[in-house]
Amino acid sequence: MTINIKKCTLEDLRTLQEISSETFYETFKHQNSAENMNAYLEKAFNVKQLEKELSNISSQFFFVYFHNEVAGYLKVNTNDAQSEEMGDESLEIERIYIKNQFQKHGLGKYLLNKATEIAMEGNKKKIWLGVWEKNDNAIAFYKKMGFVQTGAHSFYMGDEEQTDLIMTKTLL
Repeated sequence: MTINIKKCTLEDLRTLQEISSETFYETFKHQNSAENMNAYLEKAFNVKQLEKELSNISSQFFFVYFHNEVAGYLKVNTNDAQSEEMGDESLEIERIYIKNQFQKHGLGKYLLNKATEIAMEGNKKKIWLGVWEKNDNAIAFYKKMGFVQTGAHSFYMGDEEQTDLIMTKTLL
């Protein structure tokens, strides 16, 4: 099994847009209206928005490759790029997505370990993320990886307000 990881640059913008839209749609299409899904995809993953995120020095994106094919990606944030005020001692995992056909190969764990490595290199004391309260598989995975629920916040899918659980892991 060949797994590699690569930090994304502005040259990866189109590939990032494709995998972002594809994986988000695959994950949530069955539980959301087409209108809300399309509105979110257009807002969150348009070229201008992703270019802005890629250019932010407090955010980093990584592709994970499985047998030389882009299988998923990770986005981490520090400092003021975090979507919630968690302080300078925290790192946010804003996005961690794996294409459906590549799930169950340990790639999510691989990306989570990369985020932990980045946090430790930056002397962060905790890592955190928001996960939709109805995403049972992801919640179970994060619990297995040592995260605990520490709060919640609103997430808007189009015009529908949803609840994301905030899950945190303290680093040693």
